Amino acid sequence: MMAQRRQLDMFTKGRIVGMLESSRSQTEVSRILNVDQSVISRLWQRFQRTRDVTQQPVSGQPRVTTPRQDQYLVMSARCQRDSTARALGSVLIVATGI
Repeated sequence: MMAQRRQLDMFTKGRIVGMLESSRSQTEVSRILNVDQSVISRLWQRFQRTRDVTQQPVSGQPRVTTPRQDQYLVMSARCQRDSTARALGSVLIVATGI
């Protein structure tokens, strides 16, 4: 099961950069703040490149369905090959109650 994603607030990003600038290792900062080490690494690389830690805008619409719901839609589409996308969406709503 995939972990839930959450955005780091600006204060936490500042703490991360401050700790790294004061010669703490990425692993140590990860352990102290309970943040995955890969997140620390990406933030540090972005900070070194741009001197900024703010989130850059991304193109496209945000995701509406979860990976599990996507999998359910694929299975439904395979079983009901003549269904429209709207009909499959209705099946998902009935199945999940969302």
